[in-house]
Amino acid sequence: MTNRAAPVFLARKSYRRRRMTDAARLLPIVGVFLILLPILWQPASTPAPDTGYGVAYLFIVWTLLIIAARVISHFVASEADASEDAPDAGDDAA
Repeated sequence: MTNRAAPVFLARKSYRRRRMTDAARLLPIVGVFLILLPILWQPASTPAPDTGYGVAYLFIVWTLLIIAARVISHFVASEADASEDAPDAGDDAA
């Protein structure tokens, strides 16, 4: 006699694809923040410029962003290919 609503179920593949597309949308924002972060660093107490750490940091962040974009694009593409191969329920009319 209890009227319980059915639990909300999201298909695992579509949920993962949506989260990966969200990550792909968020990656440029994170990248801009990480690249602009050295601006906030305090200058060294020595009179000589301390740019070595900043340059190394920028190249490491740049490399990690490229790797992250590659991994995310691989997952988004593989999930999109898998969803295209699966027949839809609405395609039975043909």
